[in-house]
Amino acid sequence: MLFTGFMVFGAGALILAKLKRRWLLRALNHDLALDIVVSAATYALHFGTFSGLMAATVSGLLNSLATGAAKRLIGYIDGNVYYPGVFYVNPRA
Repeated sequence: MLFTGFMVFGAGALILAKLKRRWLLRALNHDLALDIVVSAATYALHFGTFSGLMAATVSGLLNSLATGAAKRLIGYIDGNVYYPGVFYVNPRA
């Protein structure tokens, strides 16, 4: 179940990594909403078995940790203002 949760999280992380930087930085401004939407989607997709729900729970927890860390590491965009994190990411690239 733990490994499956890591795999589900990895699949979601790869999808988010394909977003344009500006969209990703704007999504990180709404990190709580992003966590809720991704967790609800994984719960809905894996509903029906105990192991599926545990994998979705692990994936949701990892997603929450990753979005919080990404917001602190690369920053976010609020309106038209970029608030950089530890690492500067060019939002226009």
